[in-house]
Amino acid sequence: MQFNLTLAAAALLLALAQPAAAQTAPLIPPTKPVAGASQEEWSKRWWRWALSFDDEDSPVADRDGRLCAEGQSGPVWFLAGTYGTARTVRSCRVPAGKTLFFPLINYVTFEPDDADESCASLKKRAAELTPAPDALVLEVNGKRFSGLAAHRQATRRCFRIADDDDTLAAGNGFYVALGPLKKGRYTLNFGGILPGMSQAVTYTLDVD
Repeated sequence: MQFNLTLAAAALLLALAQPAAAQTAPLIPPTKPVAGASQEEWSKRWWRWALSFDDEDSPVADRDGRLCAEGQSGPVWFLAGTYGTARTVRSCRVPAGKTLFFPLINYVTFEPDDADESCASLKKRAAELTPAPDALVLEVNGKRFSGLAAHRQATRRCFRIADDDDTLAAGNGFYVALGPLKKGRYTLNFGGILPGMSQAVTYTLDVD
């Protein structure tokens, strides 16, 4: 999502990136399909999910995790990023066997309300807003992952943001897929820093 970068947010995100213990959930390679679809396709589905809510019901605006089950279906479970740079801490329950899919940091561009814009232009704008990251962080139960810059997913074909909305969109950013999850408790710290935006999120997931 789009954020204004602050030094406080940057320091907070980098503070999350402390090396520690063992891996408890597998990180799926970015080129490997998940549940029969590419991760680029899942990035589009993530945006359609994230944009399907009114602000007051949005898991992205949720401050504590009470909305994390909204709109979930099938074998993939979406986690939300945040609005703003403040660290967001959430807790929720997730059924065992789900694969998590979520952005470390991402951006979407839309056609303007009063004019058409080509897919090529939308993709170009999205790419310009998500340049090489200053930092990307993913920790699961204290295990810090590396090589996250390889997890960029950029829209190859633009997409409609909803079945009943003709607005064309393009996405770009860094997404990860984890799982399938076994029963247990997972603490996830994730986020990213780009020149014009940042996010830092913590989830405690009880998987049963």
